[in-house]
Amino acid sequence: MKIVVIGGTGLIGSKVVASLSAQGHEALAAAPSTGVDTLTGKGLDEAFAGADVVVDMSNSPSFEDEAAMHFFETAGRNIARAEKAAGIGHHVALSVVGTDRLQASGYFRAKLAQERLIQASGIPFTLLHATQFFEFLRGIADFSKTDAEGIVHLPPRRFQPMAAQDVATVVVEAALASPANGTIEVAGPEIFRLDELVARVLRHDKDPRRVIADPDAPYFGLDIDDRSLMPGPGARLGATSFDWWLANVPAPQKR
Repeated sequence: MKIVVIGGTGLIGSKVVASLSAQGHEALAAAPSTGVDTLTGKGLDEAFAGADVVVDMSNSPSFEDEAAMHFFETAGRNIARAEKAAGIGHHVALSVVGTDRLQASGYFRAKLAQERLIQASGIPFTLLHATQFFEFLRGIADFSKTDAEGIVHLPPRRFQPMAAQDVATVVVEAALASPANGTIEVAGPEIFRLDELVARVLRHDKDPRRVIADPDAPYFGLDIDDRSLMPGPGARLGATSFDWWLANVPAPQKR
């Protein structure tokens, strides 16, 4: 089966391509570096020719409100047009748990617009809502409010993050299954507090920054509560524990 993976050179996409290829499928990594640009539509028709499934992990290069909306709406329309022309039978898209609850953010408004375009396209689909990735915990620290003493302020809110490899596994399974024509939530096996888990990663890295629980601190500019980032009771859970991940998955090299 030919499966086109948009964003197939990224963190999750590269794992999806590798897994599908190992199972004997023709997995095509579609990205600007491979000649496919969803924003302009360049290369989409050629990539989709003969494909059965499109896995969509496209992401806006900017979190700025207007830029994100422009990207997701324009790319979404280009992808749907090319899918219809190619007769694609299943569109799998990766999104975020809590997207509908985080609408104070322009980025998440754009993500919701992307999801609605997929649902209205007429192409059979599966939406996967994943919680935050363990691999993004360091980025959360970098993006968060840091005071003059180098202390990172994070809200002590519940969340249920998961390993990128577990996300990729679910994406692959969805791509090989029949369209759900609905949303599937996936999350990690354990519930944590945001401030505590980021602090554990920084200590493991011997990062001198300290993390404190600050109920008034924003999360990527948003006020969140204990429900904002949490999946519903029917979410599918990944298998990788945080302790195993921290001990076995190397931190990215600093450039």
